Amino acid sequence: MTEGAGYYSRSPFLSALIIIFIASDNLAAQFICYTICAIRLSPGKGKPVMQKLFDAYLDIETTGLSFACNDITVIGIYLHNGEEERFIQLYGEHVNTANLMNVMDGVHTIYTYNGSRFDIPFIHGFLGVNLEASFRHIDLMYDCWKHNLRGGFKAVEKMLGINRETEGIRGYDAIILWDKYENHDDMDALSLLLKYNKEDVVNLKILREKLAELQQSC
Repeated sequence: MTEGAGYYSRSPFLSALIIIFIASDNLAAQFICYTICAIRLSPGKGKPVMQKLFDAYLDIETTGLSFACNDITVIGIYLHNGEEERFIQLYGEHVNTANLMNVMDGVHTIYTYNGSRFDIPFIHGFLGVNLEASFRHIDLMYDCWKHNLRGGFKAVEKMLGINRETEGIRGYDAIILWDKYENHDDMDALSLLLKYNKEDVVNLKILREKLAELQQSC
């Protein structure tokens, strides 16, 4: 198995089986449980179906720089495993630990830009979830530095020719947009904020691909 690859099971039957066997003192039963939980059975056929784990491209929007006195307004996550892709945004009251961990089910690696210094610790402080304790994390900012690509994400996008429809919007604008939505019920502001966040996470995948191309040309 190559680095970064893995598999998971999402069978309700196996989930129930885990609970039953973990409560048991029967070591043989526990061994069987841990063995079969590596796979799930395809309906009606009984054949093992292996599902590839996801890469998660993650970015958050907040009302400020400190989790002690500011809130997370949006968590955007773009999931991709080469066969399937999903895009999820949690915002407002939906930003909570249970929802985040449900979205992260089946994830192997998280990709961010400056996430080591902002997104990951902010989530940890605000929600009490240390994502780096459960998932592999790669901060693409440091890979950019290896190729002399320095500055904020938007600046690096321009250097690499990565385009976005929300050109000109910055982190401070995201704070204003959330305020317009939360305090003035401005749905257009929310829509623009979510579009801005979506481009952040989708462009993280494009950035990773651009960096891979640069690495191959070295």
